[in-house]
Amino acid sequence: MSIELTTVVLFGGFILLLAAGLPLVFALGSTAIIGTYFLWGPQALAMVGLRTFSAANSFVLIAVPLFIFMGCMLERSGIARDLYDMLYRWLGGRRGGLAAGTVIGCGIFAAMVGVSGASTVTMAVVALPSMLERGYDKRLAVGCIAAGGALGVLIPPSVVMIVLGLYANVSIGALFLGGIPAGALLMLLFIAYIAVACRLDPSLGPAVPPDQRAGWAERLASLKAVILPVALIVLVIGSILSGAATPTEAAGVGAAGAMLCAAAYRKLTPTAVAESARLTLRLSCMVIWIVFAASIFTALYTAVGAQGLVREALGALPGGRWGAMIGMQLVWMVMGCFLDPIGIMIITAPLFFPLARSLGFDLVWFGVLFVVNMEMAYLTPPFGFNLFYIRGVAPPSVRMIDIYRGVIPFVGLQLLGLVIMMIFPEIILFLPRAALG
Repeated sequence: MSIELTTVVLFGGFILLLAAGLPLVFALGSTAIIGTYFLWGPQALAMVGLRTFSAANSFVLIAVPLFIFMGCMLERSGIARDLYDMLYRWLGGRRGGLAAGTVIGCGIFAAMVGVSGASTVTMAVVALPSMLERGYDKRLAVGCIAAGGALGVLIPPSVVMIVLGLYANVSIGALFLGGIPAGALLMLLFIAYIAVACRLDPSLGPAVPPDQRAGWAERLASLKAVILPVALIVLVIGSILSGAATPTEAAGVGAAGAMLCAAAYRKLTPTAVAESARLTLRLSCMVIWIVFAASIFTALYTAVGAQGLVREALGALPGGRWGAMIGMQLVWMVMGCFLDPIGIMIITAPLFFPLARSLGFDLVWFGVLFVVNMEMAYLTPPFGFNLFYIRGVAPPSVRMIDIYRGVIPFVGLQLLGLVIMMIFPEIILFLPRAALG
């Protein structure tokens, strides 16, 4: 069977199973196992066990449940509410100040939790009622929360970056360093858009009335809300960058630090720990089973000659190596509308990263571009995860169409940020090169 026909059969079967309602892990794993059986016979099924064991034996994967537990504990600690209150006191008196403050709060919270869902849901519960109560346009309110929450996959410690480093054989520390300026750039674009939009149309984000604004004494007192978050961020990221800990060891430090933060807020109860552990178990199992299924699928597809097909297809695009680079970005954007980011990564990383290396591109830069695409995937309809996270906690007055319309400008800003990072790769690379050489 030719590689072209094999590609059609494998991906056709995968999409058919997804359309039938099977979860991603079963659709991907079933396609891989059935394809292996019919291509090479029953004796080849031993490869399934070998690939699964190899994936499960990775030390890096231990960081996934630890960072997820860290996020779950912080979600219950009350830190997000104190952060928002601090930002409300400092920025509430400006047009669009609460929306801009929400983006900043999401960025800080993202730097502690490493996953998008925890950041999005927590800030939606805290910030959305406050903005709606003060007359903010509901589309702007949900848009800034969805976009800010998506920063959780880009700003370290990012679970997506950990898995990417494992499958693309790229330094996780370098990816973390590259994600910091990339996340900062997107935050600045979001805040600039909010400021300009609210300047042109003050009804989008009215300023808090003068009689409700905080004085300087209250503002300064509120700064204590950033002490624990900043300490935890420095502890986790600093231990990685200094070489004192691997990402996996830093995840353990972060999990312990999150419990200390919860204790400082008097939220370290047996119920909170048990609920966090249960949610961690559920999310970790989902991620790791997807890793197993995708490992089998990519082993099969690589064995039948996928890399050569991908290289020829992208090489046929006009524009030389940059045409191939743009083609890969477009593939990720389209897949991001329909598939889970972890699944996209494990399907495409073994194909795209070797090609990017052969074309002479820096893999840290390429990896951060991938993560920006996955951040965009959290907002793009019809299956953007953050859209449904917000729908689950938003009041009835916020309809799904409002959420879809609210994220459109922010998806455009993410695309603009992606283009800027492609044109100026030093935005991503200057920190990794300065710190790691």
